[in-house]
Amino acid sequence: MSSSDNNKSVANRLEIRFFAQLKKFADEKGWPFPYYFELDNECSAVELAQLLGLPLEEIEGVFINGRGKPLDKGWVKPGDRVGFIPYGIPGPYRVHFGFFRQKAKK
Repeated sequence: MSSSDNNKSVANRLEIRFFAQLKKFADEKGWPFPYYFELDNECSAVELAQLLGLPLEEIEGVFINGRGKPLDKGWVKPGDRVGFIPYGIPGPYRVHFGFFRQKAKK
């Protein structure tokens, strides 16, 4: 791999973190924490979750570069830091994650 290939690889690499039951899912797949994933083009957070084989019905939101968004409102581009957030996050953490205007799914 040339140095330009290596630089492209680093620029295209997503740093992905999984929380709560989603962390258990990642552990079952044997993924390290954080997990690094190569992404060549911008995609929606839903598309990324599908590429990873994540259970969409368990994901409420996503952190992209430190900003919380509902899963269907997030867009990810190469080089981003991403965190998938499951349903069931307690009240005080919902404010931190940026979900304070949404009710938790029951």
